[in-house]
Amino acid sequence: VDILLPGEIHQRVSTQLLRNLVPELPDRFAGISLRDGHVAGHGIAPESLPAFLRRTIGVTHAPRTNAEWLDIPEVDIIHVTNGQVWHDPSGELTTLRRTFDDYYPEPVWLRRIAHWCRYASGMGIYALNRAVLRGNEVYAWTAFSRSLKWSMELAFLLNRTYFPYDKWLLPFFRRLPHLADRMDPLIVEGVKADTSWERRIELLAMMADMLDERMVKMGVIPAHPAFEGSDTSSYRLLEHAYGAILQKLPEDVVHHVPCWDQIPLEEFHTGYVATLPIDEWDSILNLKPLS
Repeated sequence: VDILLPGEIHQRVSTQLLRNLVPELPDRFAGISLRDGHVAGHGIAPESLPAFLRRTIGVTHAPRTNAEWLDIPEVDIIHVTNGQVWHDPSGELTTLRRTFDDYYPEPVWLRRIAHWCRYASGMGIYALNRAVLRGNEVYAWTAFSRSLKWSMELAFLLNRTYFPYDKWLLPFFRRLPHLADRMDPLIVEGVKADTSWERRIELLAMMADMLDERMVKMGVIPAHPAFEGSDTSSYRLLEHAYGAILQKLPEDVVHHVPCWDQIPLEEFHTGYVATLPIDEWDSILNLKPLS
């Protein structure tokens, strides 16, 4: 349970709050240890709201500019928007959540779609095809896995829904009202061990067609003639969308690459681990020395 407090109140009361609460809590709940985690609290974690926001989305306020929106790692927005707010007398967290519930400003949304098209095509199906042509199976697996991830994340963007961390991507993807029902059977086929690399490339191309069709329908890109790919470059359809979207973006957005990794969370995590004795860190990792 997170108890998110204004910074000055957190400094004043959190230590005493834990001193009063922790002795009354069990060591385990539903079979899970209630040890302290990244934030001290033994299952109940008082934390300042600014610190919570800084370690998840990297800013301590609702984003005010396109640049601030683009610098937020999308996978960590879910930490702010998920769950229930039981008590918020200041309304600060509720107002912040409402800002995120309203979703991205249009230029930010389009910029993210554009760059995910770039990822899924230029570093996805194109890279996979080149790896297969060279017989580089290790890189083929890398490129294929990334292609699936980026294609699913694009589907979230085209549903105006924030995508979660990788571990939860597929189950959340399957709940999407658009695209998921058509893309999911192709994903399932693609990850089967006996599916050939050539077939996997075909499946990614089919998903690209579905994503492209959705973008045209939503007005993200103009209608265009059908294209064919090439044996060497494969089917780089989504990079057509990348270029088409860039043509209509404002100057403050077009050259600003969206954040695509959990940078604020990793900065926080590094600081947390650096304070731990190595034996305690090994225990958290469930590493036991061999006798």
